[in-house]
Amino acid sequence: MSACCSGSCSPTTPPPDGRYRKVLWAALLINFIMFGVELASSLAAGSVSLLADSVDFLGDAANYGVSLFVLGMAVVWRSRAAYAKGVVMGVFGVLVLARALWLGLDGHLPHAQTMGAVSLLALAANGAVAVMLYAFRNGDANMRSVWLCTRNDMIGNLAVMLAALGVFGARAGWPDIVVASIMACLGLSAARQVMRQARAELRAQAAARSPVATPMPMPVPATMPTPAPAASSASIVEIRRR
Repeated sequence: MSACCSGSCSPTTPPPDGRYRKVLWAALLINFIMFGVELASSLAAGSVSLLADSVDFLGDAANYGVSLFVLGMAVVWRSRAAYAKGVVMGVFGVLVLARALWLGLDGHLPHAQTMGAVSLLALAANGAVAVMLYAFRNGDANMRSVWLCTRNDMIGNLAVMLAALGVFGARAGWPDIVVASIMACLGLSAARQVMRQARAELRAQAAARSPVATPMPMPVPATMPTPAPAASSASIVEIRRR
């Protein structure tokens, strides 16, 4: 993973909204279509890794929708939306991990050929989205969360293809369970990164909005009257003689 994962390489000015909005609309459409394709295929093949991948497509479609909603808003709302998306990504990761552990006790053998064909199609779809989003990968927390979702989906597609090979070769369902668990862990890792960067941006914005305390000027003391010089002893003696 690059050094920009912590958000230190993010520019302060986002790219033009018009170009980014068109990319988000195209990505939303692709992900929503692939969600339906993978959901139906996961049920037909009995594959939990395909099911996990379909949930990722649905989550990404929702993320793109949220990104479109906050694109023209203030920076603080972008950071809040990124934090909310990080929470959703974390919840999806936990649910997929729990589902994988639950189905691991069933011992069902998924259909490897369907897994391989659908994961190849999903890889092509995510590759097209990644090419469109590449120019925005170092944006603010909201843009970075979109890039991380797409990157993790491509890794997940490759993992599902490996799981299909494992199921086909071993004639067992455990490769499918292992891949689903890995995908869940990737989602949890991305959620942590997005939430951490969003919190940092929110703290920076709060500090920028806080008024700077101006030091109070020190009071200038009033000028004290200068006392008259005391009369000398010689003057007093002269007065008495008179």
